Amino acid sequence: MELTQIVSVVIFAVTFFFILTEKIHRAVIALAGAVTMVVVGTFMGFYNMDLAVEAVDYNTIGLLFGMMMLVALLEQTGVFQFLGIYVARKTKGNPWKLLLALGLLTAFLSMVLDNVTTIILITPITIVISRLIGISPLPLLLAEAILSNVGGAGTLVGDPPNIMIGSAAGFGFNTFLLYSLPVALAGLAAILLLFKFVFKEQLATEPKDVSRLMEMDPTEAIEDMKMLKQLLAVFGGVIALFFVHSALHLEPSVVALMGAAIALLVIRAKDDPHEIIIKTELSVLLFFASLFIIVGGLEHTEVLAKIGEFITGTAESNLLLTAIIILWVSAILSAIVDNIPFTVAMIPIIAFLAKDGIDVNLLWWALVFGVGFGGNGTPIGSSAGVIVMSKSEETDTPITFKNWMQYGLPATLVSLVVATGAVTAMYYFNLV
Repeated sequence: MELTQIVSVVIFAVTFFFILTEKIHRAVIALAGAVTMVVVGTFMGFYNMDLAVEAVDYNTIGLLFGMMMLVALLEQTGVFQFLGIYVARKTKGNPWKLLLALGLLTAFLSMVLDNVTTIILITPITIVISRLIGISPLPLLLAEAILSNVGGAGTLVGDPPNIMIGSAAGFGFNTFLLYSLPVALAGLAAILLLFKFVFKEQLATEPKDVSRLMEMDPTEAIEDMKMLKQLLAVFGGVIALFFVHSALHLEPSVVALMGAAIALLVIRAKDDPHEIIIKTELSVLLFFASLFIIVGGLEHTEVLAKIGEFITGTAESNLLLTAIIILWVSAILSAIVDNIPFTVAMIPIIAFLAKDGIDVNLLWWALVFGVGFGGNGTPIGSSAGVIVMSKSEETDTPITFKNWMQYGLPATLVSLVVATGAVTAMYYFNLV
């Protein structure tokens, strides 16, 4: 390896190490790594600020920001609390039906909203309902965290890695609905079937007091009905445009930002949007942009090209085997570290194979399923898992690492088997 390649790899590795250990906030260390890559690259002649600006995927950043704005506005209406209470009352306190209803609600919300936001909003309601009727919230919380990740893998906007992969591969909203959504739904069904058995004892507990749940009025959770109706109209318009954005030659990011702009004009035209912008998790956007810049440095020293050349032979001789390797390796790594840095690093490698004349569509979908399902393997594999573990500490049955491995690891393996079958079917039936 040349000196510039060694230096760029060291910068990437050090940054990745600190992201993994969480000794420094991931946004802070990513920014430091990005600045280091630009400064060192400028002095050594392999990178500069102009190239760093080009390395950022603004479609990903824009789509994330637009959807975050819409979710932040929706959160103020109380609609998520309404949905949680409404769905819970329909189950009449039956533990299995409660797991099924709240788990699927979380999964489907995660298909159109950021799954971290969904988990933050749903878990407190779950804990309150569990206390009211006197059952353990542990299976409910575990199911919500795991199903949110699987559900999020089903659509373009459901999970940040999907947004990045969709932008790099040129996959639109409808493409994800066609290829990814059926696999996510099959994964959800398989995991729920598994949960029916592994949580058999916990779900057999009879609720102590269902009357308190049935007395709850979901409409009381709505804080601003007028604002909710306006936002639902805007959100519905955004989803509709996602279906036809390719025909209109509009990037998904433009659609999301358009929705955010219209929502602010309708609801807060005269108010300073500072309060809403704060809730958009700007640190996440900074983290993304910084990672793009760091990986851009690797790309310009041709490190990623060398990695691509290494796996080109396998891809040319056995594309299916390469796809399955990417699926399982990305799943294993996503269970250990945040799936976002891994996705950012993998995208240019697969893109390099495409430039080499290889049809890489199957590899893109393998990456989608690997990073989407793999995060369930450990409690630190996804942000949703970390949040649920933290929230569970407020209960009498906090989720431990052992609990997670006992239930989360089998669920991950089941979903990966489903994904492996789907990738194999895509290959043999020429579906991609």
